[in-house]
Amino acid sequence: MRRIILGTSGNAPFTKEIVGLNHPGEQDLKALVARMRGWAADLGFQQLGIAATDLQAAEAQLEAWLAAGYHGAMDYMQRHGRRRTRPADLLPGTRRVIVVRMDYLPDEAQPPAALLAQPEQAYVARYTLGRDYHKLMRHRLQRLAQQVEAEVGQFNYRVFVDSGPVMEKPLAAKAGLGWQGKHTNLINKEAGSWFLLGVIYTDLPLPVDGPVTDHCGSCRACLDVCPTGAIVAPYQLDARRCISYLTIELRGSIPVELRTAIGNRIFGCDDCQLFCPWNKFARPTAEADFQPRHQLDSATLLELFNWNEATWEQRSRGSAIRRAGYTGWLRNIAVALGNAPASAEIVAALQARADHPSALVREHVQWALDRQTR
Repeated sequence: MRRIILGTSGNAPFTKEIVGLNHPGEQDLKALVARMRGWAADLGFQQLGIAATDLQAAEAQLEAWLAAGYHGAMDYMQRHGRRRTRPADLLPGTRRVIVVRMDYLPDEAQPPAALLAQPEQAYVARYTLGRDYHKLMRHRLQRLAQQVEAEVGQFNYRVFVDSGPVMEKPLAAKAGLGWQGKHTNLINKEAGSWFLLGVIYTDLPLPVDGPVTDHCGSCRACLDVCPTGAIVAPYQLDARRCISYLTIELRGSIPVELRTAIGNRIFGCDDCQLFCPWNKFARPTAEADFQPRHQLDSATLLELFNWNEATWEQRSRGSAIRRAGYTGWLRNIAVALGNAPASAEIVAALQARADHPSALVREHVQWALDRQTR
């Protein structure tokens, strides 16, 4: 056992006992990280990197983004102030951030892009087809932290998977997992962008990984393909126009001028990834829990619109689609039905919801009926 100085608290050194290391110093920590990469792979993660906590550049970008109002109704983006960009303010003593990625794209019989050309079909963002990734990844990260603890002894840490004010993408970029593309998602040169991120804040002084270079070049595919023009400039996303925001985060009425562009996308949007050239290197996930459930990859809009609330409660349990809520689910599908080719069956389904208790649902159903019967 040896004690290493991690920093200072007032005038006293902040120390930690490190056990299980045969040799003191930097080489021990490098060896520990190498073992961590192996443990992460065994837990189903495709990559692990270590980042320092300096996010000054990301902080300036975030504050400019908030000042522009691009966060829309996502007030939580402001609520925690600079704790989002200063890890040690959120978890005192944090020195490093362990970042992992996990591939989630299932191997489907029908290419996702083909669904967008079938307006009667429902398109659901690929990350939501299977079980909710939050619990799955958080559990795996907790196991990773416990393996580290078994190796070095008790240490301070906290696991995050979209569960706190954390800048996952800038941290992942600092940890060498990829670069933030022009659509603001992280891109890995060997794996594309169909992956999810999770982090562990820790007080262990682990050796950090270096960032990789940006390889977007002159490509504008994501900007040009965005249905609502939400990518207002390279590396700048106006969430208020983003279909993922409109169908998941927004609780009120979807702006009328954006509804037709939503097409048949009822929960999230993948267009900026579907048409990114780097995703030719993406590999289907081997994670069984990310395989589609309840035919979400092949259901028609009418099939999903006909779910009653009890069915919704049962089938959304353990799924990320639950975030929209039942009224948000009906709102979104009503818009998509309004965008579908006119049919008596669609009109009948909409009329059956025309007196829904929710004013939000009624408004969007009426809009869809007007489109279907004009």
